[in-house]
Amino acid sequence: MALRINDTAPNFTAETSEGKIDFHDWIGDSYAILFSHPKDFTPVCTTEFGAVARLADDFARRNTKVIGISVDDVSEHAGWKKDIESFASADVTFPIIADEDLKVAKLYDMLPAEAYLPDGRTPADSETVRTTFIIGPDKKIKVMLIYPMTVGRNFDEILRALDAVQAGDRNPIATPANWKPGDDVIVKTSVSTDDAKARFGEVREIFPYLRMIKEPK
Repeated sequence: MALRINDTAPNFTAETSEGKIDFHDWIGDSYAILFSHPKDFTPVCTTEFGAVARLADDFARRNTKVIGISVDDVSEHAGWKKDIESFASADVTFPIIADEDLKVAKLYDMLPAEAYLPDGRTPADSETVRTTFIIGPDKKIKVMLIYPMTVGRNFDEILRALDAVQAGDRNPIATPANWKPGDDVIVKTSVSTDDAKARFGEVREIFPYLRMIKEPK
């Protein structure tokens, strides 16, 4: 099943390092970030999990839960978690899904339905399990970011994208290229200039279809 922006994130039940979860129930009324990995005890992924551990407070301030997934079992996750915490000098406070049967990886279109893990497998056998999903409280997929195994994810960009999604959920606006919180934003084309002025105040019209305002607070 091909997944697209605004699709409902597929629900599932799974064992995690923090016990069994129903994914949609676990999200609840929060935003969620699901970030996936092809194998435990891999170098790039260890640095990524460490980065997320250090950002726990940043995600909490944004009403966002984070959950990892790796194509190994819970016992492997427990051992890997110790390495991550040692590397990051921070506690891993988020769950890690055990997906050794590839159920979630296939459900989220990161592996084909016929994929399996051979004996003596390496990370290359599941290297496409490298997608990050930002999911809203409505359980819709807002963002998908895919990185190869050799490129560490940019969590500053993931936080920026999350901020942009939340800004757009609060008001009928979009964010321009390279936007950061506090920068000017774009009025959605579905909102007339008169309505935008009434709601937001000053509107700077560059083109009839490109109108900028101060970011609403």
